[in-house]
Amino acid sequence: MNSPLLSGLNPEQLAAVTLPEQSALILAGAGSGKTRVLTTRIAYLVSTGQASPHNILAVTFTNKAAKEMLVRLSAMLPINMRGLWIGTFHGLCNRMLRAHHREANLPQTFQILDSGDQLSAIKRLMKAMNVDDEKFPPREVQNFISSSKEQGLRATEVEAFDPYTRRKAEIFAEYDKQCQREGVVDFSELLLRCHELLSRNQPLREHYQERFRHILVDEFQDTNPLQYRWLKLLAGKENSLFAVGDDDQSIYAFRGANVGNMQELLRDFHVGSVIKLEQNYRSHGNILGAANALIQHNRNRLGKNLWTSENGGEPLRVYEAGTDVDEAAFITGEIKQLAREGVKLSEIALLYRSNAQSRALEHALVSAGLSYRVYGGLRFFERQEIKHALAYLRLMENNGDDNALLRIINFPARGIGARGIEQLQEAAKQFNGSLFDAAARAGGKATAFVGLIESLRGATRELPLPEIIDHVLQHSGLIAHYESEKSSPSKKREAEERLDNLNELINAATLFVHENEDDSLAAFLAHASLEAGEHQAGSGEDALHLMTVHAAKGLEFHSVFITGLEEGLFPHQNSINSGELDEERRLMYVAITRARRRLYLTFAQSRMLHGQVNYSLVSSFLRELPDELLRWITPRLEARAPRTFSQAKPFSPQIRETALPVSRPETSSPWRIGQSVHHAKFGDGVILNTEGRGADMRVQVNFRKAGAKWLSLEYAKLSPL
Repeated sequence: MNSPLLSGLNPEQLAAVTLPEQSALILAGAGSGKTRVLTTRIAYLVSTGQASPHNILAVTFTNKAAKEMLVRLSAMLPINMRGLWIGTFHGLCNRMLRAHHREANLPQTFQILDSGDQLSAIKRLMKAMNVDDEKFPPREVQNFISSSKEQGLRATEVEAFDPYTRRKAEIFAEYDKQCQREGVVDFSELLLRCHELLSRNQPLREHYQERFRHILVDEFQDTNPLQYRWLKLLAGKENSLFAVGDDDQSIYAFRGANVGNMQELLRDFHVGSVIKLEQNYRSHGNILGAANALIQHNRNRLGKNLWTSENGGEPLRVYEAGTDVDEAAFITGEIKQLAREGVKLSEIALLYRSNAQSRALEHALVSAGLSYRVYGGLRFFERQEIKHALAYLRLMENNGDDNALLRIINFPARGIGARGIEQLQEAAKQFNGSLFDAAARAGGKATAFVGLIESLRGATRELPLPEIIDHVLQHSGLIAHYESEKSSPSKKREAEERLDNLNELINAATLFVHENEDDSLAAFLAHASLEAGEHQAGSGEDALHLMTVHAAKGLEFHSVFITGLEEGLFPHQNSINSGELDEERRLMYVAITRARRRLYLTFAQSRMLHGQVNYSLVSSFLRELPDELLRWITPRLEARAPRTFSQAKPFSPQIRETALPVSRPETSSPWRIGQSVHHAKFGDGVILNTEGRGADMRVQVNFRKAGAKWLSLEYAKLSPL
């Protein structure tokens, strides 16, 4: 027990690493050193002679995690680890199928289709089968095939109680035949084919069971049913399955992850005791106290309580904003203060539940000149659905924008294929004109597309900017396209996010109108292009991290902002409607435990939705946190936002503190509600509302012709009448 490998391990880590040869579940809390335990367990087995690298199989969920473990192992052990199998489920199955391609009925040089290749193969097959791609959208068929395989089902095993599902099963069967004929497999096929191979080939199964006496699995809570069945086949009755996971961090049910696999492991492998890694090496005590208090509201937990030997640290800072714009402004101000205190931007993360929330944050960061990266995703104006919508608007504004036309002439699909586009390009070149002009002369579906753009332009000519965008989203077919994708269970979440982003584009236009005197479509398109291109952080540049909470799992930061803590947003409305809040609460638990030293919790009394102000209640998750762990830094908002969270649990007044000055109109201001004013562009109007003071004062004016607009008095040049 005096091995240098074991020095520095706490008692629970030591117990896990030195377990005798038996199956075990290591319940590893956030920041409890699970990667160290996994790698040290492998090194311990090898160094004590209990196993050679040849006898060990280690499964991770990312290639990055596998590489990190190999680097650590090479530093721990002086011996060659070449016989060790370590990698992701897909990577290990690929390795096994390559080694036994004949038994798996595959060519030795079989190719793997990525998602794009798979979709192309399905489209080609459906065309050969004369399948209507409007009734059966190819992407929906792709999701049907992949999700069926991930459940371990072939086409003949899918339950098809209606003609629609039966037809998809027929396409699935033909797709499998096509892949077999062409010697290709998709990602879902790798695991399913490997599971089938081991199931039916007893000598091969026994060979691997005899070889891999020790199977170690990282992030076990994220396994799906087929992955668990594959592990059971390899483990057999004799091998030890060393599973490391945290049921409190199971947040990928939408990908098929089944947290119930942890309970099944305890039963199937007769695991007598669960070792709990509860000592956290990441966060201060108050952050862990909040995480523990929150997650205790979940049912059917295996149960653990994070603790730290460090002090309590700062309380969690809570900020209640009047609007989402105010929330973003507060966050940028705090980030600047953190930077002044010496915290690197790369040590700060802004977390949100929905991708659409990033737009207001990005706008504030760009305005403040703060560099940022969107981790695991795209910046708002770079997202596919936003670029589609902007392409419609660009083409309406400028018929000569060939790039915009190429992006949307067949999106949503309207039967204009690659050959048709080539013909348009040839015609445009011949007549030295734009593709739009060529399409107008071409007839058929291309000319119908021109008619669509002309009708959108005509119908929106007199509309204000937000209504132009709303009309285009509805009548271009974009909304209908993503609504149809929601019918596919595996595509539903992504489609909902894309719809949220499109609705957020209307909010962006509404804010743009409030902030800019030139509120034309052309000005907005220029703004979108500039905001997409500005402050792109270089690879070596210090930059903030923006990300969804899902993308934040496994990461840690000095300071974390959890934004949009409102009922319906976080927790998400879908979870509230279904009454299934446990996974949402686990998501909040993951968000809280990303912070090492400082944690901000922010929410807004009102948020723009579909271009309209929407009022919300404070998140029930915030109300589940102990009052003594919270420090309110909120200005009193009653004067400017009279609506209160009347249904929310009242907060203790003694812990609310006003850290910012109350914003009241200056008594000396020449502007008052009800006053008649004149603007050089918008004409005559009446002041409806005021906010701020001095150089920051804004007024809302209802103009006779232009409607209601918020104007900054510093730039608006209003004249009293």
